[in-house]
Amino acid sequence: MVPGELEASNLEDLERKLAGMELDLVSQKQVRKHRRGKVSRKDLIAFCVHMEQLTRAGVPIMEGLDDLRTGAVNPVFQGIVAAIISEIEGGRTLSQALEMHPTVFDEVFTALVAAGEATGQLSEVFKNLSESIKWQDEIIAQTKKAVLYPAFVLLVVGAAIAFLMIYLVPQLVEFIRNVGEDIPMHTRALIATSNAFVNYWYLIFGLPILLAYGYRQYRKINPIFVVETDRIKLKLWVIGPILEKIALARFANYFALTYRAGLGVMDCIRICEGVVHNAWLRQGLQNANQMLSEGESISKSFERTKLFPLLILRMLKVGESTGGLDEALLNVSYFYDRDVRESISRMQTMIEPALTVVLGLILGWVMLSVLGPIYDSLGKMGV
Repeated sequence: MVPGELEASNLEDLERKLAGMELDLVSQKQVRKHRRGKVSRKDLIAFCVHMEQLTRAGVPIMEGLDDLRTGAVNPVFQGIVAAIISEIEGGRTLSQALEMHPTVFDEVFTALVAAGEATGQLSEVFKNLSESIKWQDEIIAQTKKAVLYPAFVLLVVGAAIAFLMIYLVPQLVEFIRNVGEDIPMHTRALIATSNAFVNYWYLIFGLPILLAYGYRQYRKINPIFVVETDRIKLKLWVIGPILEKIALARFANYFALTYRAGLGVMDCIRICEGVVHNAWLRQGLQNANQMLSEGESISKSFERTKLFPLLILRMLKVGESTGGLDEALLNVSYFYDRDVRESISRMQTMIEPALTVVLGLILGWVMLSVLGPIYDSLGKMGV
């Protein structure tokens, strides 16, 4: 009996490695080791570019994966590539091996690789995947840029307001009252607001956190609530249209990629349900797929859902009539991509002066409420 530990991707891989050591497996127990770090989109882009170049050059997949494992900088991704190699050695195809790691390679990725294997266009599939992931990375970077700056400014404005209401205004309240004049309404409102901050600060700061936590938990147990809140998100002022365009751009891009890879229309729509990241649009895609299964045309099915804008419906009709559905959808993706960038740029331009005006109005209210009674008193005294 030889006890010990051995790293393997699955039971078959473990038995094969033990056989190479002239040992037979008697019993085994899985020990999970948590790797630090994660696989980034840059790792996926490097993987796609590497595989596209090697498959186009005719290099065997196993050799390409082995080179990638050796040159990988990220130890987590290096371990995943090693596991993929072991799974392929155990008899799985590349797409089946990728399916064993769903947190890294999603359903769209594995479905496209499987289609590439079936059609012999694996290099073209990896090329399209690398371009798509680069596009996603740029969109996410633009979105973060649009969100982080106003979030930082709002944090600074909130901290300034909290300082004024909790520390500064209470020190001035007694002085205002000692002036002896009638306190105007806007000054009373300031004092009431300051008292609320001082006495109920835990509610003012804690309630938003509790509401956000409750919102996330309720979404996990109520699918109808998820659909309705996702519908409302798309109607929000300024933010809603941008979110809708991002979701539709992702849908059009992935629909085009899967359709170009040789998948059926219904399979393309089913796979794309997971990439829109919006339950309301996902429900619309499911309804469109149901109508397709009942014999409706693609454009008619999407039109009857009454969820998708005229641009997508028009391009679907053009793609159906010309046979270039993938090209038509890529044009839609390009249009929405450009529109999203312009919308985010406009939003960034608007947010800075808007927040400056808000902070200025609050400071003006504080100054007017504090200094107004003092000036009135000094005026009556003839000073």
